[in-house]
Amino acid sequence: MNKQLRDVSRALRDVHDKLDEISIDIGHYHISLLNALWMALVVALAILGARLGARIARAMVRRMTGLDAAQKVLTEKLAGMAIWAFAVFAAIDVLGISLTALTVFSGAFGLAIGFGLQKTFGNLIAGIILLMDRSIKPGDVIAVSDGKGNTFGEVKSIGIRAVSVTTRDNREYLIPNENLMTSQVENWSYSSREVAISIPVGVAYGSDIDLAERLLLEAARSSPRVLQHPAPGVLLNAFGPSAIEMQVVCWIDDPEMGVGNVRSEVLKAAWRLFRQQGVEIPFPQADVHLRDSDGLREVARILAERGKA
Repeated sequence: MNKQLRDVSRALRDVHDKLDEISIDIGHYHISLLNALWMALVVALAILGARLGARIARAMVRRMTGLDAAQKVLTEKLAGMAIWAFAVFAAIDVLGISLTALTVFSGAFGLAIGFGLQKTFGNLIAGIILLMDRSIKPGDVIAVSDGKGNTFGEVKSIGIRAVSVTTRDNREYLIPNENLMTSQVENWSYSSREVAISIPVGVAYGSDIDLAERLLLEAARSSPRVLQHPAPGVLLNAFGPSAIEMQVVCWIDDPEMGVGNVRSEVLKAAWRLFRQQGVEIPFPQADVHLRDSDGLREVARILAERGKA
């Protein structure tokens, strides 16, 4: 048994010596294949350890009931950054690399952050600020203007670079964190999830306004997503050129499900009720006034003669 152990030990020393012989010298540094394999092993273990530590920290944070969604995401990000920083410094210490030797590299890396990675670093800081002030958090319903229109959807996650927003048509937009810091954002669920929906409706002149109001309220209450408290209401906006302009105001508490479907349900219910009760929805109308003149009389005479013929 002792002889077998000695043979194994001798074989390992031979392999060690052969790997160490394959080397190059750069200045005062001796770099061998053995050192390279050792460095690769340490780096691999550091990466695996950091990933495992970040996963464990994420699982522990998600079990905390005293934190809201934004605080959990912020804690996960900070814990992950701390674990990765610890893994990097631990690997450097195990490899015996002097931090003074990294002075030139750290200076170049700082310049890279200042120029090439300026946007990335800015998005990282912006994401941390968003999570700290809790202005935007996972689960919020937001609308962001992109110059061509509004991107409306639910915040799914806040990453290091961008915020993931999923719209009602299942499109996922990745909006840079810095854009959310510098542009105007509508947060429909910042302090309350109750959102008002305004639905304009026009009825014909001569209609019973009180009846139309009752029918519109009935149509609003028929939608399952419309809240009973606050109760829906009907406003008389204006006497328009072709119709009496009214407005239905109702409330929902699930804006992530969209507002177009609620508006459609209320309008379809109002249409059915109006037809049952004889309330008319008018077509555009215009009155034409003709002034009496010799030319107009001549045109009328010619038309009358053609009609007799």
